[in-house]
Amino acid sequence: MVLDTLFCFAHRGYQRFYSENTLQAISEALELKVGGVEIDLWNVGGQLLVTHDRRLGRLQPGNTIITDMKPETLRAIPLPCGSKIPTLQEVLNLIGDKAQLNIEIKGPNCATLLAKEIRAFVTDGGATFDQYIVSSFDQFQLFECLRLLPEVRRGVILVGVPLDLAASTAPLKAYSLHTALDFFHKDLINDAKYRGLKNYIFTVNNPDDLALLASQGVDGVFTDKPQIVLNFNATIMDTRSTD
Repeated sequence: MVLDTLFCFAHRGYQRFYSENTLQAISEALELKVGGVEIDLWNVGGQLLVTHDRRLGRLQPGNTIITDMKPETLRAIPLPCGSKIPTLQEVLNLIGDKAQLNIEIKGPNCATLLAKEIRAFVTDGGATFDQYIVSSFDQFQLFECLRLLPEVRRGVILVGVPLDLAASTAPLKAYSLHTALDFFHKDLINDAKYRGLKNYIFTVNNPDDLALLASQGVDGVFTDKPQIVLNFNATIMDTRSTD
């Protein structure tokens, strides 16, 4: 069987030396020349911040729910690497046109601000709409993105295997289906392909999983270890060149 290469999204950047979702981790991913970078988004006090957790305690000391904080207060608390939580605008400026950017909406009330910021950034010439994918478990916010920013692709995130497989993507006019490796299911992958969707799997950190996913027609993966995907793709291309 001839395997295809896998599109590589650096999950929250490349966390080899720097904390997840920081400008430094994203810069590290860009230096590897990955195809895409994935980040997480919250609306904190009317400002879009790039961070994953709903509550302090894992990467920053405390126990407060971040949406109860002022954005400047949250950003003043250093992450383990010493960096601060970036704004979406800072990430957009850093990425520019260097890679695709998958923006995962984690918290509530992000869609309107997100549509506004991306539209302004593209209008100012910073990138093109087709550079972005907005993804979420929150299909209401994805539907709002469809209404406010139809030019940007939407990715539906699922954990599990629904009875209706990928049918939930249809009302959202989705571009891609993002499914968990732990619930990898051939029928779900095939239904997504039948509907014309890209299949992206998260979070893939073991090289042994890459060949399996590629053999099943998966288009790409989200990974904390982008180098393993780049190495896998290089092996595929070397094999093709010697055939």
